[in-house]
Amino acid sequence: MSSGPGADSAPAPKPHDDNDTNGTAPGDAPAGKGTFSSLKVRNYRLFFTGAIVSNTGTWMARITQDWLVLSLTGSSAAVGITTALQFLPMLLFGLYGGVVADRYPKRRLLLFSQGALGLCGLALAVLTLSGEVRVWHVYLVAFLLGMVTVVDNPTRQSFVSEMVGPGQLRNAVSLNSANFQSARLVGPAVAGVLITAVGSGWAFLLNGLSFLAPIAGLLLMRPAELHRTERVPRGKGQLREGLKYVAGRPELIWPIVLVGFIGTFAFNFPIWLTAFADKVFHAGAGTYGLFNTLMAAGSLAGALLSARRGSSRLRMLLGAAALFGVLEIAAALSPSFWIFAMLLVPIGMVGLTVNVTANSSVQMATDPVMRGRVMSLYMMVFVGGTPLGAPIVGWLTDTYGVRVGMATGGAVAVIAAATIGLILVRAGGMRLKVDLRPGHRHVRMVPREPLTAAA
Repeated sequence: MSSGPGADSAPAPKPHDDNDTNGTAPGDAPAGKGTFSSLKVRNYRLFFTGAIVSNTGTWMARITQDWLVLSLTGSSAAVGITTALQFLPMLLFGLYGGVVADRYPKRRLLLFSQGALGLCGLALAVLTLSGEVRVWHVYLVAFLLGMVTVVDNPTRQSFVSEMVGPGQLRNAVSLNSANFQSARLVGPAVAGVLITAVGSGWAFLLNGLSFLAPIAGLLLMRPAELHRTERVPRGKGQLREGLKYVAGRPELIWPIVLVGFIGTFAFNFPIWLTAFADKVFHAGAGTYGLFNTLMAAGSLAGALLSARRGSSRLRMLLGAAALFGVLEIAAALSPSFWIFAMLLVPIGMVGLTVNVTANSSVQMATDPVMRGRVMSLYMMVFVGGTPLGAPIVGWLTDTYGVRVGMATGGAVAVIAAATIGLILVRAGGMRLKVDLRPGHRHVRMVPREPLTAAA
């Protein structure tokens, strides 16, 4: 199969019918346009509402965890190790999580995984409030969180299609990102206040309790209104089948490869933002929270804009990835505090566009019965590369300075986007045409002219 003529590809393939004969389930609103159209579905509203609360707690815990590790060790590399440990299980076992997501009822799996995530947060709260916390405790809890995420992430990603159906899938994926980024506006700011006023332990405690909200939402759902998909029975070769499925589809493999490079090297903001706040601008946890809030504001705007778009083009993904890298390099070289801070807004917006465009195009191009395995591969590559990239980026930051570390991540994003774009252009028989005449499209892709034999 072809994804279209090179980088100038057509919109992502229309989603499969998810075994629905009419495209809707009882209680669903029909597919429609609008930024918030998928919220008309009751089950998705419950999911969305619970996620607002738990995502806010999660962002509080992330900021608090990074600052706690930096306070205990004084090392950006230690922050990188913490991040790496949290995502290492996804690298090692992520594909198996997709098999589990395809095999068992997703709502039941999410009840288990959300409860386990809450318990991890409460454990870290007890250690911190008791004054016994050590950096190896944080490492251990980060690894346990990663183990739960192996199942939670592909299950949660693929459960969206069961709640809203194929007609609302892209909108729901974008709103999920808007939800996550809205929480990011609040969570870091609250974490900064709590760390300064009463200490890190209370932020961890609130995070653990926040998971009661999504558990309640899942319990209140109406199972009869879910879009049922065929569950995969236990059998041999299911993991290999998923890899073979992705390998044979350019519309799946290239977005996954691109987000792999970006996730591994260009999304290490816990390392860079803590180092900029502490070592470059000589500020505290409040400034670190401010940086995350500014990025979240841009990410929220990017998510809402993505929710209004009706298609996911590969050329948009490649262009956004290249722009993301350029903005990171500009921020790394910014000479003042406020220039750096203001650049975080467009970085958040464009980075979110990369994530949503890749995520939705991969889901929409995947058969429902394979979605759990495909999304586990997507998430394994996107976040599972962090254990490889975070220690490298942390070492670069400690050795050569945070500006070099962040600029390197941006350069990787630019090179990856350009290289994959060139591969797709050549594979699709396309070439770049530049036309500087007034009234003409100045840069566009056109079919490559065949070579003619010499007379």
